[in-house]
Amino acid sequence: MVYFFAQLPNMETYFYHYAFIPSDFFRGNDLITEPRIIPPWMTIFSSMFSHGGVMHLFFNMWFLWLYADNMEDALGWKKFILFYLLCGAIAAIAQGLVDTSSVVPMIGASGAISGVMSGYLLIWPRANIRVFYWIIIFVGRINVPAFVVLGFWLFQQFWALPSSMTTEGGVAIVAHLAGFAAGIILTPLLKKKEVPLFQQPFSSAFRRRKIILNKKKVRKGSVPKHTGNHDGPWR
Repeated sequence: MVYFFAQLPNMETYFYHYAFIPSDFFRGNDLITEPRIIPPWMTIFSSMFSHGGVMHLFFNMWFLWLYADNMEDALGWKKFILFYLLCGAIAAIAQGLVDTSSVVPMIGASGAISGVMSGYLLIWPRANIRVFYWIIIFVGRINVPAFVVLGFWLFQQFWALPSSMTTEGGVAIVAHLAGFAAGIILTPLLKKKEVPLFQQPFSSAFRRRKIILNKKKVRKGSVPKHTGNHDGPWR
């Protein structure tokens, strides 16, 4: 969040210092004449904490709210930080290898968050995510298993991959897929021994609930209650 507001006064200069630029990282083609604030290898990490706008930041924070708290409990906070940074680094490098001569700055935490999502999928594939729906006059919430929600997201990434390979700029689909793959590999290696993979659901799938305004309701969780102070959408 601090990085986001720090970049606002002069975004172009900020991006050239802190964004991941493949030609700078792989070929040493420095695009700025002024002294560098950090060496190129560190931009792998600084780019994870930079965003292209308010909506970019909002959606990344939303996905973290959905999945990261339980993953932190499954790994422990120290291993979670390592996991997050590794997924993000692998995602950035994979995207850069698509075109090592590219001078397009890459920013965002999407690669790291993709790893969090795939780790969540491995541990709680049948946990239910409460999804809001609005079909003409029908409004409510429905429990949708994580493998359906994340499977649809993964399908979208593969669908968008061909077009992303032929255009400069835009969404870094390769980074998303590489981060997702990294999460699948790293989760079994870094999770706590007592946390099993492919856990059973804790609530019924596809149960619908009407939205009742001005009435406080206690919601049962679809994943075990985590030990942190952030509750997420399951409780």
